[in-house]
Amino acid sequence: MEQTQQEILDIFTETKALLQGHFVLRSGLHSGHFFQCAKVGQNMKAVQRLSELLIKRLNDLEFSTVLAPAMGGLVLGQEVARQTDSRYIFAEKVDDKLVLRRGFHIAPDEKILIVEDVVTRGGRVRETVDIIRNAGGYVAGIAVLVDRSNGQTSFDTPFISLLELSFPTYPKDQLPEELARIPVEKPGS
Repeated sequence: MEQTQQEILDIFTETKALLQGHFVLRSGLHSGHFFQCAKVGQNMKAVQRLSELLIKRLNDLEFSTVLAPAMGGLVLGQEVARQTDSRYIFAEKVDDKLVLRRGFHIAPDEKILIVEDVVTRGGRVRETVDIIRNAGGYVAGIAVLVDRSNGQTSFDTPFISLLELSFPTYPKDQLPEELARIPVEKPGS
């Protein structure tokens, strides 16, 4: 395993952000593994380091604003914005739909980087892309800590992840016996 990948995994392990058990993911799928990135967010040195590593992967992406969907991307998005000297805004749920509030606005053609913690199917990121485009902004790219989609999630804009891990996911009615025996948890994301 590449040294940087091992460093990232070590950060997740040390902060107890990679959980094992039986979990319901935001996507509604079930899994034996869960990334609780909020645990990483408690440790600002870890957030700072993960942001540094993520920014290095952005290469020549040009953006002036970082937009993070709540809740998962908030701490990371703010740190990426701080390190790149960019404006920072976030989208939050209202009636189960992501929206911009708090006086946030997007200017026409504003170049925006979306920063999220974990992508499984990409639903929250797609909602964020729609917010930007509907406001006339430009999606410069999408940066995530963990892509757990096994290469199945794709976007029509640059998609950068620090870590690509694929843990099996299952619909509720197709759980393997060993997972079905474990009490289900929904730790929140």
